[in-house]
Amino acid sequence: MGICFSATKVSGSNSNNAAAAATPTSATAAPTSVHHQQRKESDASSHNSKTQRSGQQQQVRVKERRRLSGAVPFGKRTDFGYLKDFDERYAIGKLLGHGQFGYTYVATDKASAERVAVKRIDKNKMILPIAVEDVKREVKILRELTGHENVVQFHNAFEDENYVYIVMELCEGGELLDRILAKKDSRYTEKDAAVVVRQMLKVAAECHLHGLVHRDMKPENFLLKSTSEDSPLKATDFGLSDFIKPGKKFQDIVGSAYYVAPEVLKRKSGPESDVWSIGVITYILLCGRRPFWDKTEDGIFKEVLRNKPDFRRKPWPTISNSAKDFVKKLLVKDPRARLTAAQALSHPWVREGGEASEIPVDISVLNNMRQFVKYSRLKQFALRALASTLDDEELADLRDQFDAIDVDKNGVISLEEMRQALAKDIPFKLKETRVKEILQAIDSNTDGMVDFSEFVAATLHVHQMEEHSSEMWQQRTKAAFEKFDLDRDGFITAEELKQQTGLKGSLNPLLEEADIDKDGKISLPEFRRLLRTASIRSKT
Repeated sequence: MGICFSATKVSGSNSNNAAAAATPTSATAAPTSVHHQQRKESDASSHNSKTQRSGQQQQVRVKERRRLSGAVPFGKRTDFGYLKDFDERYAIGKLLGHGQFGYTYVATDKASAERVAVKRIDKNKMILPIAVEDVKREVKILRELTGHENVVQFHNAFEDENYVYIVMELCEGGELLDRILAKKDSRYTEKDAAVVVRQMLKVAAECHLHGLVHRDMKPENFLLKSTSEDSPLKATDFGLSDFIKPGKKFQDIVGSAYYVAPEVLKRKSGPESDVWSIGVITYILLCGRRPFWDKTEDGIFKEVLRNKPDFRRKPWPTISNSAKDFVKKLLVKDPRARLTAAQALSHPWVREGGEASEIPVDISVLNNMRQFVKYSRLKQFALRALASTLDDEELADLRDQFDAIDVDKNGVISLEEMRQALAKDIPFKLKETRVKEILQAIDSNTDGMVDFSEFVAATLHVHQMEEHSSEMWQQRTKAAFEKFDLDRDGFITAEELKQQTGLKGSLNPLLEEADIDKDGKISLPEFRRLLRTASIRSKT
């Protein structure tokens, strides 16, 4: 049966402002906003307040609007620094769509006759400073992502006395949502779904390398360049998107109800929430139903937080195990155990013709390398032992990452290649000395290079291993433990650790991190706990 999508948008910081209310590029998408709070006004209140701000917040907002009602809007007082000759360069044509604060038109470049899309935002509607900030942020995002094949291309930004104009690539194929609804039973074939999902993942991976989270991944926010069946997808509407500082989390609830991730509702979200949303879209593409549904918004949120998607109803029994495995690994409630966008591109179901082409560098791999240098020597040894137990299939995504970093394809990562890779994670601006320190920590044989086995030890996704297969986790960790437990008595002693690692001197201080019961040795449960948790040094 077909599906009926609601465009209810759970909006926090960005959608409750004058400019960034993401004017839809199609007249079919005019989402109803359910406002929670303004940017930088988030609090730690229960998510039971999802559909309304607190009375105190409402009073503050009403007073602020009353205070400013007779004043000139901030938008009118602001020089955005954009070009001022829009009317000389473009002729506006038909209306494509509109939202509460702006309109999107077809326009023609007077010099080249090229047709473009123009989002025109009324400065009079930018009452508060935050509205101006949001326009500037949206333009900044489009500038940073321009050139990516699956993002609507940004041409330029203009302004005059009354409006800001954002000039973008014109996509005439309509929304992905409309294409889905036009399919028989609102379903895609697996092959066609994989093509669509691959393009979304590429957008997410690129955003995340820029320190950017889209925060509203859904079919309405992907346009088709043309009406052809094989038209590329173009991500649009970055009105709820935002940059996130390394190690930080968003505390506001932002997104669209059916696609919102559990951690968003818990007010602790980051880039992982985009991957969850793509998982929801993939589920819909394959079966024509939403994985989480209820008659009310609160009901939807409870489903997202508590329940798992149903893979028993038709057509799931006829869908490949690979596709089901892919969706399950995206719809993992623990964001630490969820596949990243780059990892998902390495999954067998998404690989193009069996090949993992154009895999971007994974932010989580770069983060794991940065963290590895902070770990205690004991945890580093434990991770190396665990890495040595894994087979080629389990390491497929890390092989893709290694190949992406190993630019000259000589089988090892040099200091320069390490520097280039770490520089791709744009928010982190590591000094050269720091890059060298990371390489030296990973380079266990001290030859000045990082080979694949050393790379794996530093970049393993431990939480994913445990979440995806508990049985395999038990087997692999036991095998790693036994590399140190030489007499097979069920414990690792300081002497055994010395024999295995070649370290000299007393190793009792090294054991202390894992020796929870303080009996002078490490049991298998203690060893597993060491692998799961951040080490003492990583907390400093």
